Order: sequence, then structure tokens, then C-alpha cells
Amino acid sequence: MCVLGLKSPYVSLKIMRKILFLVVIIFLPFFTKAQDLPTYKIFDKEGVEVSFGQMSDALGTSEVVLFGELHNESIIHWLQLQLLKDLHTKGKSIAVGMEMFEADDQLVIDEYWTGNYAMTQFEAEVKLWNNYKVDYKPILEYAKASKLPFVATNIPRRYANMVSKQGKESLLTLSEDAKSYMMPLPLVVDKTLPGYAAFGEMMGHNPQMNIDYFIEAQAVKDATMAHFIMQNLVSSGVFIHYHGTYHSNNFEGIYWYLKQSKSDLKIKTIASVSQAEISNLASENIGLADFIIVVPMDSPKSY
Repeated sequence: MCVLGLKSPYVSLKIMRKILFLVVIIFLPFFTKAQDLPTYKIFDKEGVEVSFGQMSDALGTSEVVLFGELHNESIIHWLQLQLLKDLHTKGKSIAVGMEMFEADDQLVIDEYWTGNYAMTQFEAEVKLWNNYKVDYKPILEYAKASKLPFVATNIPRRYANMVSKQGKESLLTLSEDAKSYMMPLPLVVDKTLPGYAAFGEMMGHNPQMNIDYFIEAQAVKDATMAHFIMQNLVSSGVFIHYHGTYHSNNFEGIYWYLKQSKSDLKIKTIASVSQAEISNLASENIGLADFIIVVPMDSPKSY
């Protein structure tokens, strides 16, 4: 029997390689197209698609970057780390802050930065979120290795819980030491801001919750994070802050409190959203932030 004109009943290895090469060349475009599934897209506030590099360049001109995340979105956390690396590689002076660390843990963070004890001791002492090792540890360890300032910006949870049950006036009863872990009192809250009003509507069906206190508990977090950002601004550099996207969506929350402190502060915001279709920015997400990162609804989740 003759195969491909060869007298041998077997095709030589050399011929087989040539055939395989031709098959790959012919069909590769079809395979590539089928597998070319975007994992995320970035849009500006008008809904125009931009690249990661374009976003990074724009953010590098600001004094504060408010990076709002969806807490369980793995792709968003990866992009948070890439943005930090990109800005740092470009030679920017950078400080990092996180909602996920409470202000009374700052001493432990500072001691860990100086090498006083091992990572295991640090992780045993600090109040860590359940997804810390997967989502936040890479950012913290990069900042440590790069000797970047790292700031725990959130109010201790016990005080936020106290506000949710007793209102913002309860903070006035705290000791001076306790008050050092939050923004200067008294807390000012504009409950007419759309974001806070939406929180009220969301919780309005719960008769056991005081809506005013709930809004004040959200506001005390925003105000405290803004306070510690202001205290740790980088001269001629960028303070990158990571938090739940609702803390800065629509240029409210942390953004609003920062502007109350310094109206000409140069701030850029990032919002994170998930959509069933990511080729375009959904109308309800236009204008949510200076940049909006969109991930598919079935993207990988860390929990």
C-alpha cells in the first residue's frame, strides 16, 4: 500500500511533522478565535474602552487612587497587584492603604516592616480577612519587599459596630486612645448623598435596624479611611487605596470626605463591576468612576 506516494507502509517522522505543521497553520486562526475570551475590560467614565496601560498612565498623574474592588473577584485582585507593580516600576513614589486592615493594627504592621518578627507572627497578631492569603497578602508582601509605606486605614470594627447600634454620638464616649483610631470627631454625615440614601433604602425593610445608625456606620468607615489617607499622602507621589467599590462609587464615600479635607486634591477612582456581557459598559455603570473594570459574571471567585 502506498501512503502519500511513499513506497513504505509507514509515513516517515519528518513527513508527519510537516503534515502536523500544515494542519496547525491552517486551523490555528479558528482555534485562536474560539479561545479568545476576554477576562476583563476597562472603560473610562464615558464608557470608552481603554487599555490597562492607558489607565495606569492616567492614574500616575494623581495624588490618590481609590481602587474599588468586588471583594471575591480574583481577576480584580490580580489587577490591583499589577497596577501597584506598574506604577512602582515607572519610578513613582507610592504608599499603599487598605480597608482590610484596621487602624489599631498599624503598630504590628510597622514592626513587621522593620523585620522585628516573622510573617507567621505578624499573621497571628493582625486581624485578617478570610481571603487575605489569596487576595491581599500578595499586595502587602510586594509593598514590604519594595519598602513602600503600608497604612491600615479602616476604623476598628468594634467601633463601627457600636455606631450601627447606638449612632455616631456614641463615639464621643470613647477614650482619647480609642479616638486616635478614627477621623476627628464629631463625625459629619451628609445622608442625602445618593450612595448613603441607597444604603438606607436597601436596609429599609429590616425593622430591627436603625437606618440612620446604619448609614452613620458606613460613613464612619469612609471618613476614617479618608482621614488616614490624608495623613499619609506621598510628596510628589501616589497613595493607592484598596477598598470595596461601594466606598468610592459615583465619587462619593471616601472621595467625598477627601474633598472635604482638600478640595483641590487630585483623585482618580476605579470601580469594579460584573456583567453578563463585557464587550460594552452597561448604561447603569457609565460614570461610576474615572475608570470602570468589568469582569464576566462567571469569572473566578476567591470565595
